[in-house]
Amino acid sequence: MDDPIFVDTNVFLRFFIRDVESFYHKAMSLFEKAESAQVKLETSDMVIAEIVWVLESYYDFSKPEIREVVDTILETKNLKVANHSRVKEAIDLYSSGKMDFIDAYNIAYMKAKDFKKVATFDVKHFKNIEGVESVW
Repeated sequence: MDDPIFVDTNVFLRFFIRDVESFYHKAMSLFEKAESAQVKLETSDMVIAEIVWVLESYYDFSKPEIREVVDTILETKNLKVANHSRVKEAIDLYSSGKMDFIDAYNIAYMKAKDFKKVATFDVKHFKNIEGVESVW
């Protein structure tokens, strides 16, 4: 198998939104090739964050709809998502709470790195993290 192919945000969006039919078919073909192990794909956690933001801001997707999109990406065979477990935890936090995806990701990051303290003025989202206290 060849080297992995990096997949950018717009490829995922054209696939899930299906607003440009020719791009949808190209994206679908690429994902089908990954599913059948013809290619290896990779993307970054920042791409996932951008997908969440675009779906929420421009396409007015609900949190459950966004979670379904991200879960589909995370479950795609032969598609590696950077920091997969953190992204999974973040999308779970995001979809079940009243915080944005970036705060949810940062909480997942802090938990993974076993941080005990946080410096933030956003106490609403960061005050209830088990085992983590504010520095002020």
